[in-house]
Amino acid sequence: MQAKMGKLWIAIAVAAMLSACSSDKEPRLMHLRSASSGPDEFAILPKKPLQMPPDLAALPEPVTGGKSLTDPTPEADAVAALGGNPSYLDATVIPAGDGALVAQTGRFGREGAIRETLAAEDLEHRRQNDGRVLERLFKTNVYYRAYRSMALDQEAELERWRKLGLRTPAAPPSAGAQDLSQ
Repeated sequence: MQAKMGKLWIAIAVAAMLSACSSDKEPRLMHLRSASSGPDEFAILPKKPLQMPPDLAALPEPVTGGKSLTDPTPEADAVAALGGNPSYLDATVIPAGDGALVAQTGRFGREGAIRETLAAEDLEHRRQNDGRVLERLFKTNVYYRAYRSMALDQEAELERWRKLGLRTPAAPPSAGAQDLSQ
């Protein structure tokens, strides 16, 4: 009986170790999946109405990732729906109103490949913090633990700014200011 139980535990341990080995190229810290079998409302994109073209021979060849006749500008449509200016998507120059901001942010220099550098560093960080064996086996969310060291304590930072005498107009008033208003 004990020999059978020992073999069972060995089989469970081997299965757990093998399932922990992931073939994913990138670690998944969040494991976002729908718990229901219903449709995903975010996967459904509204399209413009279909129209019959006057000449079917003039239709372009379909290209993966290319423009669609029913939705030729999805990014611009999304920007406009969110209240932005779609013309900025194709802009090659910095808008006049943003010149001072760009100059201030680049005062210590700029790295041309910052996006690629950050993506590579983040991938390495996620690989190092991919979770333990059982967390990967049961697809536990380890995102917040992985990035805990990089999290900003909002209250402490707000208090630091206030002690420096800097205005924080978007933040709620301090406890002392709230007491005075009552």
